[in-house]
Amino acid sequence: MSPLPVRSRHLERLLELRRSATNHAVTALAVVSTVLVLVPLVAIVGYLIYKGASSLNLAFFTHLPAPVGEKGGGMANAIAGSGLLLGLASLMGIPLGIGAGVYLSEYAHGTWLGSAVRFTADVLNGVPSIVMGIAAYALIVARQQHFSALSGGVALAIMMVPTVTRTTEEMLATVPNPVREAALGLGIPKWRTVLSVSLRTASPGIITGCMLAFARVAGETAPLLFTAFGNQFWNLFNLNQPIAALPLQIYVYAISPYDDWHRLAWAGALVLVVMIMIAVTLVRIFANRGVLKGGH
Repeated sequence: MSPLPVRSRHLERLLELRRSATNHAVTALAVVSTVLVLVPLVAIVGYLIYKGASSLNLAFFTHLPAPVGEKGGGMANAIAGSGLLLGLASLMGIPLGIGAGVYLSEYAHGTWLGSAVRFTADVLNGVPSIVMGIAAYALIVARQQHFSALSGGVALAIMMVPTVTRTTEEMLATVPNPVREAALGLGIPKWRTVLSVSLRTASPGIITGCMLAFARVAGETAPLLFTAFGNQFWNLFNLNQPIAALPLQIYVYAISPYDDWHRLAWAGALVLVVMIMIAVTLVRIFANRGVLKGGH
C-alpha cells in the first residue's frame, strides 16, 4: 500500500480533531459568557427577593405612603404613577424614534440632515440622565413655574428616542433590498412599501429596541427629580401637577434614617424590577405570536 493514502488519512483525522477541539472550545466560551451575564442578574434579583419580599403585602399595593414616624403604608400611588409616566414616555418617544429611524434608513442616504440626526442620536445615547432632566426642567418646568407629570414623561421620552432611532435604523438595514424592489416593481408607493414591507420585516428587532429603551428609563430617578418631583397623594388625571413614581419613592425611602422605610425601599425595588420583567416578557410573547407584527 502506498504511504500517500495513509498520510492523507492521518491529515484528515488531524484536521477533524482540530475542528472538533475548536468547536468545543468556542462552545465552552459561549457557555461561560452566558453564565457570566446571568450570574449578576440572578444575584441581584435574588438579593432583592431576600431583602424586599418580606415587606410585600396587600397594603403595599393599595395604601398611600405613611407619614414620617408612622409604620406601615404602601406605594400604590407610586406604582400607578410609574405606569402613567412610562405610558406617556412610550407614546411620545417610541413613534418619534421609529419615525427618525425610518428616515435615516429609507430617505436620508448621503444627506447632511441624515448625518446630523444620526450624530445627535449617538450623542444623546451617551448623555447622563440627569442632564436630560435638567433640559426638561428648563424647557417645561421653568416655563410653567411648577413640576408636572407631563414634564416627567417628556424627560423619559427624550431618553427613549435615541435608542429606538438607532435600533430601528439598524434593523431596517437588515431588510434585503430585493424585497423592497419587488414591492416597488408592483407599483406600490414607497411610503406603503416602508410601512407594509420594511417595517413589518424588521419588526422583531424594532420591538426589541423599544423594550431596551423602555427598560432603560423605567428605573430612572434623576430626570424625575427635576420634573415629576413626586407626590404623597393620588394624581392620575392632572398631568400638570406633580406625580409619584416608584424610583422617586425608593430614593426618598432609601436615604431616610428609618428602618421601616428602608424595608419598603427594598420592596419597591423588587416590584420595579418585576414590573419591568413582566412588561418585557409580555411584549416578547405578543411579538412571537405575531400580534404586534400584524399576524392573525
